[in-house]
Amino acid sequence: MNNSLYIWVPIVVGLLAVGFAAYLANYVLRKDTGTPAMQKVADAIFKGAMAFLNVQYRTIAILSVVAAFVVALVLYLIPSYGQVTKFDLAWHTAVAFLIGAACSGVSGFIGMYVAVRSNSRTASAATRSLGEALMVSLRGGAVSGFLVVSLSLLGVTGVFIAFGGLTNPALAPSLIVGFGFGASFVALFAQLGGGIYTKAADVGADLVGKIEAGIPEDDPRNPAVIADLVGDNVGDCAGRGADLFESTAAENIGAMILGVALYVATNNIGWILFPLVVRAFGLIASGIGLLWIRPSIVTEPDKAAGKDPGEIAMNQLNIGYFITCGLSIIGVFLGSYLLLSGNNITASGGIAPWVWFGMAGTVGILLSIAFVFITQYYTAGTWRPVREIAAAALTGPATTIITGVAVGFECVALPVLAICVALFLSFFLGSQVTIHAANIPQVINPGGIFGTAVATMGMLMSCAYILAMDTFGPITDNAGGITEMGGGAEAVRDITDALDGVGNTTKALTKGYGIGSAALAAFLLFSAYLDVLYSFKCQQIAGACQTVASRAVAATVYRVDLANILVFIAALIGLTLIFFFSSLAIRAVGAAAKRMIEEVRRQFKENPKIMAENPEDRVEPDYARCVDISTRGALRAMVLPGIVAIFTPVAVGVILGPQAEAGTLMVGTMGGIVLALFLNNGGGAWDNAKKYIEAGYLRVNEAGEMVNRLDPKGIVLGKKSEPHMASVIGDTVGDPFKDTAGPSLHVLIKLLSTITLVLAPLYVFLHP
Repeated sequence: MNNSLYIWVPIVVGLLAVGFAAYLANYVLRKDTGTPAMQKVADAIFKGAMAFLNVQYRTIAILSVVAAFVVALVLYLIPSYGQVTKFDLAWHTAVAFLIGAACSGVSGFIGMYVAVRSNSRTASAATRSLGEALMVSLRGGAVSGFLVVSLSLLGVTGVFIAFGGLTNPALAPSLIVGFGFGASFVALFAQLGGGIYTKAADVGADLVGKIEAGIPEDDPRNPAVIADLVGDNVGDCAGRGADLFESTAAENIGAMILGVALYVATNNIGWILFPLVVRAFGLIASGIGLLWIRPSIVTEPDKAAGKDPGEIAMNQLNIGYFITCGLSIIGVFLGSYLLLSGNNITASGGIAPWVWFGMAGTVGILLSIAFVFITQYYTAGTWRPVREIAAAALTGPATTIITGVAVGFECVALPVLAICVALFLSFFLGSQVTIHAANIPQVINPGGIFGTAVATMGMLMSCAYILAMDTFGPITDNAGGITEMGGGAEAVRDITDALDGVGNTTKALTKGYGIGSAALAAFLLFSAYLDVLYSFKCQQIAGACQTVASRAVAATVYRVDLANILVFIAALIGLTLIFFFSSLAIRAVGAAAKRMIEEVRRQFKENPKIMAENPEDRVEPDYARCVDISTRGALRAMVLPGIVAIFTPVAVGVILGPQAEAGTLMVGTMGGIVLALFLNNGGGAWDNAKKYIEAGYLRVNEAGEMVNRLDPKGIVLGKKSEPHMASVIGDTVGDPFKDTAGPSLHVLIKLLSTITLVLAPLYVFLHP
């Protein structure tokens, strides 16, 4: 079979996945929307979310058009390298940029629309059963998951074909890099804006509502409650959707660039198409894993012998994920068998090359499972770290914050070790395949590097299911708020609270998954950048690397020497960028939260009837004012961190050159991975320590010492207790960590790579 025909696999599967997302949306939207009181709250959330997104995406659209024009102008003004003219390179890159930006925006927007429409339906389903509520919330989240991944797959495949991928496969991947840059550009601002919005509202609502006024979370008397519920959607649905869209797009394109040299060596286009085909198999696996979860297999709390409803729900989600991963392993071996072959290839041990690459892909899938469990360990209330923070709350906010910071630093170790093991194993397995070709420099091991690319693709195969679990979080959070504000029964609130706790964990593990895939992709994209520099260097050398000596000279680009003072300086700048960017993001939340706190206090002071004891005497707060404060604060504050993130790598490449840029990319990525792990898991642990106390699991003996959460003799210290107040303060510290700075670093890491790939010709031109 002609391997170029496999290009139809991602197209067909991508279109089927869009249809599957439509089926899921129809399933959710046909569900009952609940009582009139529930519908009123849900409509307010919907209007606030759509108003913010309309303004935000208009702003991002203007910035995207300007950025596309600037990139096209820069590429047009410098000499061309290789087979493409400077005009062709400029317009192809600009068009790909705009397509990537548009697809990223559309996927986040549609996914969030369905998620917002799912919240009242989940609240209504919770009045009937845990199983139905779990189904509605998960399938509502899956609409976003399958749309994001399918649009990414269709977008990259479509642009690849449109830009001559089937007639000139060696050239097309370098022309579609703009698609990944456009996706990263939109994702950065979407995640920043959404993260600032949600945490400004959340911090303001918690500190004034819970701490000062002593009212429950999601109480309708809190003026910031609607803004808080809106924020869950614009940050965790639209923002994370854009984040994982650009992850799948950028890493896909990076793997295709690495496949170009192997295509030339083997005369097999399968090396370029492999990332597209194997991710199509991942969509199929994710769909089967999702469909496994049905109401009939979920044990209801009244039949679970006292088992926590949250544990029941989490177990079901985990089983669906294991099914997805098991099928993904089959898919990665099948993709390797069908596509990874050709001339000039030998493999060690008498084992076929596709088997070695299949095992490398399996390593990536196993890493995703490891990240799920590591993240659950550090962020779920059933394990030591969260219980340790809850115990620290017994002695006040200071010890709560100290312990949370310590847990955050600790939680970096296991994920980094897992990443290191996965990179080593995937490189080792890939290196057992030898590609004999003059066009590939001997200074690198092409099989080993492609092995890491296969591992990255393996990890991304479950992306649709993971994103479904992530969007499940804000849907259940909103459902709890709607139940509270709509006067739902306590038994219903128990179910929504349990699902909300699970949602906190799934949101945390999605961030872990995102940073894990970014870590694997870091080496992939770094290698792709060096491959691009090698091809440009060959064009500068007389004879275009036709001799061994000329190839040896060009291959020096693969050595990034930290002893070189320019590379060292650039590396230090890259690491500093990570911390400075995080500072700007967290400070933006603090500034917006300050305005929110002042507004909530003002409303309580100027309108005492908001807090009237008799419900009949109460008046409704001005929710719209708080929504407006969060909207304006987020849109204003997202610009500066975004500009710093974009212009820093550009300035390094222009001033210090392409090798120094490699240092910024390499060290900045490493620093971003470590800091994002600290921020994501530390913030998640603080959040679930608060949930642990609110669920009534913090119990002490007569001496005030923490005892087992199920000890019948223990004294429960729950909501409105001193430890609860301390845990709320800890949670507010962790909020901008886990929902603003941490997720934004995922995007920044990939943005560094995509902007570097796009502007590599400029750096080479200025520093030949």
